[in-house]
Amino acid sequence: MTMIDRSEDIDHRRRRFLCTAVLGIAATRIGSANAQMTTSFAAPQQIDAGVLNIGYVEVGPADGTVVILLHGWPYDIHTYVDVAPLLAAAGYRVIVPHLRGYGTTRFLLDATPRNGQQAALAVDVIALMDALKIEKAIIAGCDWGARTANIVAALWPERCKAMVSVSGYLIGSREINKMPLPPNAELEWWYQYYFATERGRAGYDKYRRDFARLIWRSASPKWNFDDAVFDRSAASLDNPDQVAIVIHNYRWRLGLADGESKYDDLEKRLAQGPDISVPTITLEGDANGAPHPDAGAYARKFVGKYEHRLITGGIGHNLPQEAPRAFAQAVVDAGA
Repeated sequence: MTMIDRSEDIDHRRRRFLCTAVLGIAATRIGSANAQMTTSFAAPQQIDAGVLNIGYVEVGPADGTVVILLHGWPYDIHTYVDVAPLLAAAGYRVIVPHLRGYGTTRFLLDATPRNGQQAALAVDVIALMDALKIEKAIIAGCDWGARTANIVAALWPERCKAMVSVSGYLIGSREINKMPLPPNAELEWWYQYYFATERGRAGYDKYRRDFARLIWRSASPKWNFDDAVFDRSAASLDNPDQVAIVIHNYRWRLGLADGESKYDDLEKRLAQGPDISVPTITLEGDANGAPHPDAGAYARKFVGKYEHRLITGGIGHNLPQEAPRAFAQAVVDAGA
C-alpha cells in the first residue's frame, strides 16, 4: 500500500514537472504578462445547455483533463486568450464559455427571466458540463467567474476536480449585503448604487463601452491594454441581454430585485457561507484596484488542500489576462 501511494505521488510530481516545463516553453511564445493581442480564439461553438444556447471556445486535446475558465464583468472569454493555449499545450482540454448576457450566448426562450443572480450562473456551468458530457473538471475564474467557480465547488464538489479563484471566496449573502460598509469601501462600489437606479440602467445601456473602459482602468491601474485588446472584449457587451443581466445581478445582491424561486434552496445554502473542500489555489494581484477581500479573511473557508498566491508586478483585477502564465500554473498545480 505504501509503495502504491509513493508511486502515485511520483506520477503526480512528474506530471506537474512536465506541465510546468511545457508552460515555460509556451510562455516564451506568448510573451510577457502585459503582451498585447498575442493570440486569438476561433469563432465560438454553440450548444444548448439548460435555458441557454451557450457560445464557447474549446482548445486542447479531447481526451485531456477538462478545465473550464469563467470570465467576469465587464470582460469576456478573452480574459483567457493567453491562458487557454498555455494549458492546451500542457495537455488540457480547455473550455471557455460566454456567461449569460455576453458574446454569442443567448436565451432559448424570450419568456425566460433575464436573471443574473449568483445561483443561476452556477447552474449554467453545470448545464454546460452536462451538455458536453463532462463529469468532472477543474473550474477556474475571475470576478463573476470566480464567484461562480466558488459556488460550483461548494454545491457540487463531485463535479469539481480542483478550483482556482482570483480574490478568493466570493459567495455572497444578501443579508450580509444589507450591512453598511465604511465610507471608503462604499465608494469602491459606486457603480452598484448607480445600477440601482433607472438612470443607471439607461446610462449603462447608452455608454456601456465607456463604462467598461472606466472599470478596466480603475480595476487594473497598471495594465497597459491598448484599444485593440479592449475592443476585442467590448464587442461581447453588445449582447442583447447584457444590460438586463448586469443590472439584475447588482440589484439582486442588494435585495432590490427578486430572484427565481427555483433557485431559492440553492441560495439558502449559499447564504450560510458553505466551506469549500476541493483542492484550491486562490490568487490576488498586487495592484488590484477593484473591491476585493483580504486573503486572511477567507482562508478558513477552504477546508481541503489550499494555497494562496500573491502575483506581483503591477497585476490588477483581470489577473488571467495580465499574468496568464501565473494563472495557468495555478491551474496545473491545483489539479495535480
